[in-house]
Amino acid sequence: MLTCTHVPPNWSLTAKDLDDMNIEIMRNTLYKAYLEDFYRFCQKLGGATAEIMSDLLSFEADRRAVNITINSIGTELTREDRRKLYSNFGLLYPYGHEELAVCEDLDQVRGVMEKYPPYQSIFAKLSYGESQLLDKAFYEEEVKRLCLAFEQQFHYAVFFAYIRLREQEIRNLMWISECVAQNQKSRVHDSVVFIF
Repeated sequence: MLTCTHVPPNWSLTAKDLDDMNIEIMRNTLYKAYLEDFYRFCQKLGGATAEIMSDLLSFEADRRAVNITINSIGTELTREDRRKLYSNFGLLYPYGHEELAVCEDLDQVRGVMEKYPPYQSIFAKLSYGESQLLDKAFYEEEVKRLCLAFEQQFHYAVFFAYIRLREQEIRNLMWISECVAQNQKSRVHDSVVFIF
């Protein structure tokens, strides 16, 4: 990727920059840039594509903001660093991002997210202090939204939705194969997200 991309002269890496935290920050920064560029591109297309993709990408941006917040609790990442990793669009932008940036535990994140009606149902499925099922709840909500993309005609969002649904199928197969390989067949249904 870097061989085809212009890299500014002030952007250089040293061995100390390649620890786990910095790699995650770089990965999230790149994904933020990708999401924001893709969002702008879809807005330029207009019509049903912009409407549907706006919803799908906003959900993805919000989910990433929540995951960044939860995964950075108890780390050296500052509040300002968190804010820089959040996308500049989505339902949570900007006020929800400000609140998420100061959260110090999962219950505070839950309190912020319950203020936003589309996310109340996701957090209603979880008991307090429980984060293991959060990813599954987000994936289930994403699948619902992706399936709704097929309800309208004459837009490009169906291609995005189709690929994302296939990615979910792959995640399901990976989980099932891991359960079988580890002789944990009773846990197969724990993380499988049904698509239809």
